[in-house]
Amino acid sequence: MLITEKTTYQENGVNITVEPKPHASQFTPRDSLGRPKFYGRRKGRVVRKAKTTLLDAFLPQIKINEHTVFDKQTMFGKPVEGVCLEIGFGDGQHLAGQALNHPELGFIGAEVFQNGVANLLTLITGIREGNRLPEKICLLPERTDNIRVFDDDIRLLFERIPDGFLDKIFVLFPDPWPKKRHAHRRFINPDNLREISRILKKGGILRVATDHKIYKGWTLRQLAAVPDFKWCAKCGADWKHEPSDWVQTKYQQKALREGRRPVFLDFEKI
Repeated sequence: MLITEKTTYQENGVNITVEPKPHASQFTPRDSLGRPKFYGRRKGRVVRKAKTTLLDAFLPQIKINEHTVFDKQTMFGKPVEGVCLEIGFGDGQHLAGQALNHPELGFIGAEVFQNGVANLLTLITGIREGNRLPEKICLLPERTDNIRVFDDDIRLLFERIPDGFLDKIFVLFPDPWPKKRHAHRRFINPDNLREISRILKKGGILRVATDHKIYKGWTLRQLAAVPDFKWCAKCGADWKHEPSDWVQTKYQQKALREGRRPVFLDFEKI
C-alpha cells in the first residue's frame, strides 16, 4: 500500500520515518514505503571471511547512522578543512586514494553494493583474505580517520546534509542506463541536481566522469538547464584528460583497454 501519511517502520532494528511526497516525479519514482526506488544490485558474489569480519566489526566505526552529526569539527577523527562526497564509490579505489592524498579533508562515501563497501574497508585497513585477523581492526598507519560511509541509497541521506556543507561531489562512472525508456533512472537528473546544488557550497565542484557517449551528452544537457552551475572547461583538454587530482581506478583502466575514452566534467556551483 502506498504511504499516504507519516509512517514509521523498522528495518534492521532501526526506526525509519517516511512521509508522502506532495509531488511525484518521473525521475524519483517511489516504492510502497515512499522511498526512492533503487535500480541495481545490492549484493554480488559471496563475501569471504575477512571482508565479512570488516563489515561486521569495522564498518560500524566509520558508518553514518541516525546519530551522525554533520559537523566538520566532530564528524571525523579530527576537525577537517572541508568535506567531499563520492556518490557510488564502486570498489573504493578513488575514494581511498583521495582520502590518503588529502588528510586535511573529510570524505563521505555512499555505496549500496555490499561487495564494494567491503573492498573499501580492505583498502583502508590492509586486511585481506588469508591474513590473521587482529583482535582490534584499525586503519593502516599511513591513514587518517577521514572517511565516513553511508551504505545505502544517497537519496535517503540528502535531507540530512546541511546547505552548503560540501566542497566537492564526485559522481564517477555511474550506470548510463543507455536505453531511452530507462533515462529516468540516470542519477544526473533534475531531482538529484536540485539536492546537489543545495548541499554544495558556492564555488564548490561537481565532477562527473563517464565513458559512455550518451551519458556525456545527457550530463551536459542536464547541467546546462541548471543556472546554479557553470561548466569549468575552457578547451577540450580540460575535459578529455584526467584532472590533476585524479585517482585512477580499475574500471577506468578496463574502459581504456576496451576502447572507451572517459571524459571528466567539472561544474562549479555559482
